Amino acid sequence: MRRDTLDIVNKGLAHTLSLCTPSSRREWLRLGGLTCLGLSVGDMAGAAPRASSPDSSFGAAKSCILIFLGGGPPQHETFDPKPEAPREVRGVFKAIGTPVPGMQFCELLPRTALMAGEITVIRSMHTDINVHSSSGYWMLTGREHPTKAEVTASPDDWPSIAAVVGRLKPSKRTAFSSVILPEVIRNDGAPLPWPGQTGGFMGTTWHPQLFQCDPSERDFRVEGLHAPEGLDERRVRVRGRLREALDAHFLATQRDDQMAGLSQLQQAAFDAVRESAIQAALKLEREPIALREHYGATKFGQSLLLARRMVESGVRLVQVNWPREPNDMATGNPMWDTHHHNADRLRDHLCPPFDRGFAALLADLRSRGMLQETLVVVMGEFGRTPAVNARGGRDHWGPCFSVALAGGGVPGGQVVGASDAHGAYPKERLLRPPDLAASIFHLLGIAPRGEFTDRNGRPRPLIEGGQPIRELVG
Repeated sequence: MRRDTLDIVNKGLAHTLSLCTPSSRREWLRLGGLTCLGLSVGDMAGAAPRASSPDSSFGAAKSCILIFLGGGPPQHETFDPKPEAPREVRGVFKAIGTPVPGMQFCELLPRTALMAGEITVIRSMHTDINVHSSSGYWMLTGREHPTKAEVTASPDDWPSIAAVVGRLKPSKRTAFSSVILPEVIRNDGAPLPWPGQTGGFMGTTWHPQLFQCDPSERDFRVEGLHAPEGLDERRVRVRGRLREALDAHFLATQRDDQMAGLSQLQQAAFDAVRESAIQAALKLEREPIALREHYGATKFGQSLLLARRMVESGVRLVQVNWPREPNDMATGNPMWDTHHHNADRLRDHLCPPFDRGFAALLADLRSRGMLQETLVVVMGEFGRTPAVNARGGRDHWGPCFSVALAGGGVPGGQVVGASDAHGAYPKERLLRPPDLAASIFHLLGIAPRGEFTDRNGRPRPLIEGGQPIRELVG
């Protein structure tokens, strides 16, 4: 009978369970796995930035679109080409100029190159970790993981950047303060997603909302965000009251923070079905066909367009993860993890949709007068090795890689830091994930030196060992 009362949310929860594969409802809650509809509004649970900043760039961005290129994009074939290096280092592609004197990108990014005046590139990001999930955890949280091995999500994880922004800077216009789309990041065959994508030890109420979807599909829908056909507003209210009654005994007998979080999840799901702002944002068919084509008819391109619409609806942070292709597992090169046939994979599958979508997003935001108040960040968990291997691929490389930023108060047309002649190690201005996280927080009006209070009342620093990057914040 309980299942019948939860038919508005069960699709989303079933999807979460399929991702996390725990053995029971309580086990799923214990793990704190990604939810379809984690709450990020209302009571701040004792969390608040402790300090303010007098800098004019503090809070320059009202929102953020964080683009995560999972797998590890190569710095050489994107934002840090090495045309003077030996062929086994520079690869087969040429460097091209941009409207910014002295600033070159790889020829695989011609549209992005034309937008260089809006972009700042960091060429000296450093984790020194060559493992997907633990290096990704550092990039997504600003907090180094205790291990450098491959790891999966845990209830003890540090809250992600998306979680912190959604919780400490909640939207005043929508119940959805931070959103992740179109899918979660995970390793091949892993039972759980990567760590660093949830509210971690702060619990389910800090989780960003996972909008599992394919916006490139005609009449696409987000799992769990649509009421069943024929279920009107009155019936939604009736079922909501019935759910509350049936849950009362269950929650009373198994009372803990995670179980309370489930109740809030369910309420958020009902709210989502009825919220007009987010429902309107999901209607991509309202966009001109020409604009949709400009973004590209791909899952990634249309996810960027959806991110722009969500930002317009009031969402504070939208994280767009690079989606897997249906044949990723068969190619041995899932996502940007190009261990072999790097050049072919980049030329035919990776760089064109990224180049098209990213450039379209920047141009679209600029044309709408939104770019200066929308911070756009492009990053992966690490870069690729300076030398091409015997299989024509590049392997994992954390010592030095590139990150690109635009809008949100960030001065465009500049390069921060530099790599050496082979793109192997930082030569100037070594920067780490805490510096990047501190910059994002600062630009969004969250004091990086502030603290939040955890569920046990202990003060926790937002950032340790990092500070806003001066070239980004002025």
